[in-house]
Amino acid sequence: MLTSAMFGTLYRNLLPAYKQAQLLCGFRNAQTTWRSAATFTLQEDCLVLNYGDTPMHFNYVWLRDHCRSASSYNAKTNQRNLDTGSIDLNIRPDNTTVEDGHLVLTWPGGHVSKYSLGWLAENSYERKKQVSVQPRILWNSDIYTKANIASAKWDKFMSCDDEVKKFLQNYLLYGIAFVDGVPATVEATEAVTQRVSLIRETTYGRMWCFTSDFSRGDTAYSQLALDRHTDTSYFQEPCGIQVFHCLKHEGTGGRTLLVDGFYAAEKLRQQSPEKFELLARTPIRHEYIENTDNHRNHMTGVGPLVNVYPWNNEVYMIRYNNYDRSVINTIPHDALQRWYVAHREYTTELRLPENELWVKLTPGKVRGLHFLKGMPENNNY
Repeated sequence: MLTSAMFGTLYRNLLPAYKQAQLLCGFRNAQTTWRSAATFTLQEDCLVLNYGDTPMHFNYVWLRDHCRSASSYNAKTNQRNLDTGSIDLNIRPDNTTVEDGHLVLTWPGGHVSKYSLGWLAENSYERKKQVSVQPRILWNSDIYTKANIASAKWDKFMSCDDEVKKFLQNYLLYGIAFVDGVPATVEATEAVTQRVSLIRETTYGRMWCFTSDFSRGDTAYSQLALDRHTDTSYFQEPCGIQVFHCLKHEGTGGRTLLVDGFYAAEKLRQQSPEKFELLARTPIRHEYIENTDNHRNHMTGVGPLVNVYPWNNEVYMIRYNNYDRSVINTIPHDALQRWYVAHREYTTELRLPENELWVKLTPGKVRGLHFLKGMPENNNY
C-alpha cells in the first residue's frame, strides 16, 4: 500500500528574546558610540548591526520592506500589506536608534519601524548561512541500528499527540519512521497518513494498492528487483512523505532496502568536493512515460541530482533514479564526462554494504519514508 503526503517543515525559534540595548546615533554619524550589547554602523547602502559574534548587514530597502507595523504587515494573516514596488530604492532612514532591545528607524515622511534585535539576528543572511534549515542525523546501517529507535504504536499514535510528535521527530531527524500494529486495511492506512498530514492527489490517485501485475507502466509493478532510487523524481515537486503498508504478503522476498542519500552525498562532498558541486549545479531531466490501454501520462521534472540551499549549501533534496532519468541533453559536452564520473562516485557510495539498511514490512507495520532521503528497493509483495 502506498500513499503520498506533504508535510510542512517544523520550525522552532532558534534565538531567545533579547533585553535592553540602548544606543543613540544621528544619520550623519557613521559610527555609534558604545552604550549597550548592540552597535550599528550606517553605510551608504545598508545598516551593519553588531549584535552577537557576527556583524550583520541589512539593506535599507529590505528594512523598509520588512517593517512589521500595522500599516505594513498584517499580524493576523502573517502577510505583507506594504507594496514593495512603491518603496524608494534609494531610501535611507532619517533617524536610527536602539531602544529596549529594538532597532528603531524613522523614515522620510515620518513612518517609524521597530525591529526586535533577536528577530533581526534570526533573519539575517549571516545567521541563515550558518545554521541548518532542518537538523538531521545522517546514518549508515550501523548508526541507525545503534540508535535503537522505537516504532510508534497504532492505538497510541491515533489517540495521543505526544506519540505523533515523537514519530515526526524521528522522521525529521532520520528520514524514516514506523508505526506498528496498524490494521491491514486501506482505511487504517489512510487514517495513519491523515494523522500526519494531508494526502496529495497524483496521477495514481490519493491512495492506491499495487502488486506485481503490470497494471501500470512502471517497473515497480513487476517482480523485478529495483536498485536504490527516489520515486516521483519526474514531479516538479516530488513527494514529501511516502507511506508504505504491506496489506498482504504470501511467498518469499519482500524485503526493502533503505539508504540515506544525504549521508552518501556528504561523503561525496568530503571526498570529492568538485564532484559534489557538479552534481549539485547541473540540472537534468527525469520523466515518466506511461502508454497503456487505460493510462496515458507524460510527466517531466527538472533539477540537479543533489539539491542544495544556495545560502548555506545544505542538501535538501535528491533526485536519483536511474530508471526515470531522461535523455541527458542539458549538460555541455565539456562537462558531460565529468558528470558521469561524479555520478559513478556517488553511486558507488550509495551501494556500499555498510550503508544498507534492510527491513521487511509485514501486515500491520507502516513505514513513513522521507521520500527525498531514503531509497527503497523492490518490495515484491
